[in-house]
Amino acid sequence: MPRRMMLAYLRRLPLGAVLVLLIGLAISGRAFGESDYTLVPVQYGMQLKTPNGQVIFEYMTKKPEDIGLTSPSVACFHPVNTPSGERITNIAPNDHPHHRGIWFGFMDSEFRIPNDYSKAPPTHPVRGYTVERGDFWAWGVYAPREGRLIQTRDVKLVSADSKHAQLEIHNDWLIENRKMMDETDEVSVTERDGVYVIDLYYRFAPLYDYVLRQTAFGGFAVQARKDGDSYYATAAGKVYLPDPHYSYPESDLPSEPWYDYTIQLKDSGKVLGVAVLDHPLNPPTLWHNARYLWMLNPCITALGPMTIHPDAPLELRYRVVVHDGATPTEVLQKLSAEWRGMHQDAFAHE
Repeated sequence: MPRRMMLAYLRRLPLGAVLVLLIGLAISGRAFGESDYTLVPVQYGMQLKTPNGQVIFEYMTKKPEDIGLTSPSVACFHPVNTPSGERITNIAPNDHPHHRGIWFGFMDSEFRIPNDYSKAPPTHPVRGYTVERGDFWAWGVYAPREGRLIQTRDVKLVSADSKHAQLEIHNDWLIENRKMMDETDEVSVTERDGVYVIDLYYRFAPLYDYVLRQTAFGGFAVQARKDGDSYYATAAGKVYLPDPHYSYPESDLPSEPWYDYTIQLKDSGKVLGVAVLDHPLNPPTLWHNARYLWMLNPCITALGPMTIHPDAPLELRYRVVVHDGATPTEVLQKLSAEWRGMHQDAFAHE
């Protein structure tokens, strides 16, 4: 019915009838015109879809056998797709087969377990037997990676409607099947300004003091595709600084509110990318963004070692923006300003 005719019809109805009609139209529109974000099980984990059925990402909970992934853990977001449906993340690239989508893992680290002398021979110093070292990044060079597992307990859809989805993920950090730390991730997803916005709140609660040595890389990372010409960018434009070196934390790129990675795919010529937005409540950060890694890595251990205590869990916040086309600087600036203005109480964590 044309709008003018509809208005004339409504004027002739009693007010109560108009209200009933409008409520009925709203309910029917909700029932028949709009859907919600959905989380469904798939072969290797859980898949989040938009209301129109597009896959935003999968959270992998089971390790595939045939992709060459050398990490004992999977526990990552992959594939992560752009709004047009193009995959931006990579897993087990041939030059770094332990890397995996969007993931988290500290590299050169150790749990210090007090008063546990069960492994110490009678004539040996006991301190060496109260430490469990682990590389949960899974490179395996500075600390052992075998028997070091991030195991997903559950991935739940907490709430969803036609505009957003809220997920919660629980992971256990294990050494030789012994639990060392609880990881709780809260994930908020929406589509805005032509991009996917994925807000990530991490909470790491160790059972024992957890010591992180100074390293040039590690922690939160996005492993992107490398099959094309790519660049890094900030609000100032493309980055031309020298690549950081894994042995020298001071060589990492300087702190910025955000860095973007954009690639033009060789096969299709399509341009797509992903940005990571830091938060001022995170520890001071340098970025291990190297052109030969095709990775975004805000590293909180680049400036020095740190210890996470059982009574003071580590909380970290990152906003991931997945886009089609070249770096959307204006959109990223707006989303970064909004993100940096969101304080701790915005996450409902006091």
